[in-house]
Amino acid sequence: MSLPDAFHDIAKRVNNWGRWGADDELGTLNLITDEVVREAAATVRTGRRVPLALPLEQNGVQTGMIPGRIDPLHVMVQINQELFGPGTVACSDDVVTMGLQAATHWDALPHVSHSGRIYNGRPAGSVTAHGGAGFSGIGTVRHLVSRGVLLDVARARGTDRLDGGYAVTPEDLDAAEELAGTRVGAGDIVLVRTGQVQVCLAGDRHAYAYPSPGLSIRTPEWFHARDVAAVANDTLTFEVFPPEVDGLWLPVHALHLVEMGMPQGQNWNLEKLSTACGEAGRYVFLLAATPEPFAGATGSPVAPVAIL
Repeated sequence: MSLPDAFHDIAKRVNNWGRWGADDELGTLNLITDEVVREAAATVRTGRRVPLALPLEQNGVQTGMIPGRIDPLHVMVQINQELFGPGTVACSDDVVTMGLQAATHWDALPHVSHSGRIYNGRPAGSVTAHGGAGFSGIGTVRHLVSRGVLLDVARARGTDRLDGGYAVTPEDLDAAEELAGTRVGAGDIVLVRTGQVQVCLAGDRHAYAYPSPGLSIRTPEWFHARDVAAVANDTLTFEVFPPEVDGLWLPVHALHLVEMGMPQGQNWNLEKLSTACGEAGRYVFLLAATPEPFAGATGSPVAPVAIL
């Protein structure tokens, strides 16, 4: 199925190509200015730190639904080995093989393409087998720290977890924003909680993946209007799955990454953060979420921390 006219209409309205120059590789991360970071630091009141990453483990969230995206395979290559002779200091070393988007991660802008293009109009062919992403790879993101805003959609709708297949709408984001008592602004990193990660934490990886609540194709215009820097949520697919339109797969990925140049994250554990924000009565915090700088990669694991 080719992309419908309705998709292309939204794409035109949210397109950021050329906004930060023809050579730009960072997209909406340009919105995180020094001033934005200073204001983000000022949100810290108690110093309470909330980790948001799932464990990197062999029995992780991947089920084989996405070919090649394997959970971490961890092996020891040295165990208490005295490298410099008997009686010297002994070392233990590890090796991991994993999909870079296996668990909690950021998608880089070239993670998806459509109509033969990636962000800023670059050719999709700039991603190659040997070099990876030649443009806008995750390694270009050297720091990612800003004000985080939790939009707890599940709580705003009076439930602990949205139903599988529920499409989060702009109206849902408005309601969660009202609950948060703040307005999402330029340079913010928005975390959208659906509660779906509870299914993963309970051990049912297949039900976690499908059916899943997630963002509607209507939401990219909401994020574009607010000049959001990046968005992450607590699901495997990020957008609602199965899709809203039969046969239209990953339209929100394409709108965010290709058209807007806005990174998105999946498999974030927002449960403890929801509790902490509810207890504190505030939903803004300093968020440290710099991806691992894999050169040429189209995504990277991250261990984000919210500091309240």
